[in-house]
Amino acid sequence: MSIYCIGRNYVAHAKELGNEVPTSPVIFMKPSTALLNKGEQLTIPSFTKDLHYEAELVLRVNKVAKKVKNANVMDYCDAISVGIDFTARDVQNDLKAKGLPWEKAKAFDDSAVIGEWIPLTEDMFENPFHYSMTQNGNTVQEGDSSLMIYGLPQIIESITEFFTLYPDDLIYTGTPAGVGPTHKGDVFEGFFEGKSVFKLQVNP
Repeated sequence: MSIYCIGRNYVAHAKELGNEVPTSPVIFMKPSTALLNKGEQLTIPSFTKDLHYEAELVLRVNKVAKKVKNANVMDYCDAISVGIDFTARDVQNDLKAKGLPWEKAKAFDDSAVIGEWIPLTEDMFENPFHYSMTQNGNTVQEGDSSLMIYGLPQIIESITEFFTLYPDDLIYTGTPAGVGPTHKGDVFEGFFEGKSVFKLQVNP
């Protein structure tokens, strides 16, 4: 199982971090060891003093996909959820300043959270997907798939231009504005169309 992630896929998020708005999808990967086991608490790694949460829509792949054109999401993915792409922001900023890859900041153990899967149906695509996340009961992020720079079909097309997707691969589709620091004892809750799909406790 591979985890593919799209960076800077909302204009407001790119701007809040002072990044340029990309002219093509920014793709990076996390290993399978990045996935936090369901029901487990998150422990903030000792190597970061500035761990940021990033809530995202996540797709589950159910069919082999390679060099896809004119993608229909339903042809390659069978479920959707909300997850968190945790980022060691201080580590990332240091790596970026040196022109080095982001893996240490993005792909470390337990840096990917995934919620309950919602089966995809054709009628769900008639309207944009809406999702949100709370931190200790306060809404910190709200997402709308219509505001993505690169929509779900374009994401599949872009990933499969370079990589072959296989069943059970995950696609994290980018985070909206509102990212921020994670603290010991925090409780995060993710919602897809108003339905709670995960609740995560950070170890105190």
